[in-house]
Amino acid sequence: MAKHLLIVAHVPSVNTLRLRDAVVAGAARPEITGVEVRALTPFEASAESVLWSDAIILGTTENLGYMSGALKDFFDRTYYPCLDRTEGKPYALYIRGRHDGTGTRRGVETIVTGLRWRAVQPPLILRGDWQESFAAQCEELGALMAASLEGGII
Repeated sequence: MAKHLLIVAHVPSVNTLRLRDAVVAGAARPEITGVEVRALTPFEASAESVLWSDAIILGTTENLGYMSGALKDFFDRTYYPCLDRTEGKPYALYIRGRHDGTGTRRGVETIVTGLRWRAVQPPLILRGDWQESFAAQCEELGALMAASLEGGII
């Protein structure tokens, strides 16, 4: 039976779309056969999407030192329906921002702590001006999450 990996990523620009697509490409590598991947924007994702998933990758921009309004909206709509039903859910986070990502990270971690989700790796913070290596890092994140899920590590 396939495991389910949900990617909820805010993609307001060509580059953030490239990051999300890289995460999807990594998670869908041909050698990873036991994971079904679903990528949604925060506005498309629902509590049912979260409940469907066995693990989640969250992607957000850094907006005014906080997560994107889109990701905050996702949490506003899904928090209470998922509370007590998703405890221990493995997640990873990537942040695209010009600054250090501290406030964004703190905001997301505060919410997922309340949900009692568990981070399975440190947040990937893609800082400063755009670098082509950002996409490769996101692809690796997707591959690691999917392979870990398939292998029963998470």
